[in-house]
Parts: sequence; structure tokens; C-alpha cells
Amino acid sequence: MPAKIIVKKAAEQADLDKIHAIRYEVFVIEQNCPPDLEIEHNEDSTHFLATVDGQPAGACRWRKTENGYKLERFAVLKNFRGYGLGQEMVKAVLADLPVDADYVYLNSQTHAVSFYKKLGFEESGPEFEEAGIKHYRMVKK
Repeated sequence: MPAKIIVKKAAEQADLDKIHAIRYEVFVIEQNCPPDLEIEHNEDSTHFLATVDGQPAGACRWRKTENGYKLERFAVLKNFRGYGLGQEMVKAVLADLPVDADYVYLNSQTHAVSFYKKLGFEESGPEFEEAGIKHYRMVKK
């Protein structure tokens, strides 16, 4: 069991490099997402790095879109799954959103829908495919 989980907003290049490496490992290598799709919208996003006992372990981001505020690219390295890191990342991102963020949504991989439901999101619309993976749009209640 990890002793200390920290999720922090990342602005320094060293942290952004760690985030990119985590996302590359999870999305490109594990899930076969196209590399160019994985880095899409990086410049328009607010990024977060999660560490476990000081080790880079997870990454996520949010960005403002024409629809509202979108939470994206939640990735946890295999060695750190099952310790509550994903939940801490969602909480950190939600806490960082502007006060006027009235429409908050994400595209959840189908297997993660129940995880996001526990955190106050609900499905909105039919299942769809993105990067060869089945997803549901989920909206914060």
C-alpha cells in the first residue's frame, strides 16, 4: 500500500515530460492508440502529475472546449493501479476547474464507466468508438 499520493498541477517541462511518458506507456503502448491522437490538444490543456511515494505514477488533464470543461487522458501506470490514484486525480482536476464550470464532462472507456459513476458522473448518449476503444460520454451531475 502506498504511503503518500500527491496530485499536482504541472507546468515545468520536467513534469510535463513525465506526464507524456506515462500517457505514452498507457495509451500508445498498452492500448494501441495512435501517438498523434494521444498528444492532441496538449497545448490547450491544464496537466496534472500524480506521484506515489515520490514516483511518477499517473497523469491527467482538463481543457475548455466549445461544450464546456472536458476531463481527459486519465492514465495510471500498471504498478500503481488499485491504490485509489484515479480517484485522487479526478478530485484534484475537479477542484482545479474554474468556479463557473457549469458543464463538466469526459469520455470514459466503457470498462471505467462504473468508476466515474462513483465520482458523480452519469452516462450521456450512446456508446461510441474513439481510437479503436469503446467509450461513453459522461457528464458531472
